[in-house]
Amino acid sequence: MTARILIAHDHTILRECLREMLRRQPAIEVVGEASDGRSAVSMALELQPDLVIMEAALPELNGVEATRQITSHSSNIKVLGLSLYSGNRPITQMLNAGASAYLTKECTCEELLRAVDLVLTNQVYLSSSATDEVVKGFTSRLPTTDPTKNPVLSPKEREVLQLLTEGMTTNEIAGVLSTQAKTVETYRKQIMDKLGLHSIAELTKYAIREGITFLSL
Repeated sequence: MTARILIAHDHTILRECLREMLRRQPAIEVVGEASDGRSAVSMALELQPDLVIMEAALPELNGVEATRQITSHSSNIKVLGLSLYSGNRPITQMLNAGASAYLTKECTCEELLRAVDLVLTNQVYLSSSATDEVVKGFTSRLPTTDPTKNPVLSPKEREVLQLLTEGMTTNEIAGVLSTQAKTVETYRKQIMDKLGLHSIAELTKYAIREGITFLSL
C-alpha cells in the first residue's frame, strides 16, 4: 500500500530535496507541501495524509501548535518532526503535541526513511541526538515550582503571541485569524496581563524561551 505524505517546511530548497528523495521510494506518494503551520493544518485535514513531516519552526503557526491541531482532529494522521532545532524544548514540545518521531539536522536520508517506515507502522522514533537532548532535559529539570507563577496561555493566545513576535500588526493578525482587530487587541492585553509583561521585546523573549516562536534575539 502506498503511504501518502505531506511535507511542511518553510525552506523551499529543503522541501524540494525531501520531495525528490521521497518520490524515489516506490511505496510513497507526496500529496502536498506547506510552507507555514496554518497551511499545514488545513492541508492535512483536507488531504488526510498518512504522515506529515513537520518542521518545528514554521511561520504563522509553529510546528508544535500545528502538530497539536492535526493530531487532535485526526488520530489517523502521524507526524514526524524534522527540524534544524535540536534543543530539548522543541523536541519535547513536539512529542507532547502528538508527534511520533523527531529527527534533527544531523540525520541521514537512510535514517529519515527508516523513521518514516517505523512511524507508518505505529512505532515511535527519536534520532540519537534527539534522545540525548531529551535525556539531558530530564536530568537537568528544576524542582516543580508553584503553578500560579507559570501562567498557561490558551491555544489562541499562543497563536496571537507568535504572530505578534513575528512582527505582524494587529490588522494583519486579524486577517490571518479571520477575526476583528478589536478581538486581537483583547488577546494582546490578556497575554500581557497573564504574563506580567509590558512590551513586545519582553513578549518576544518569553515566546522564544517557551518555544512559541523560534526567532533569534
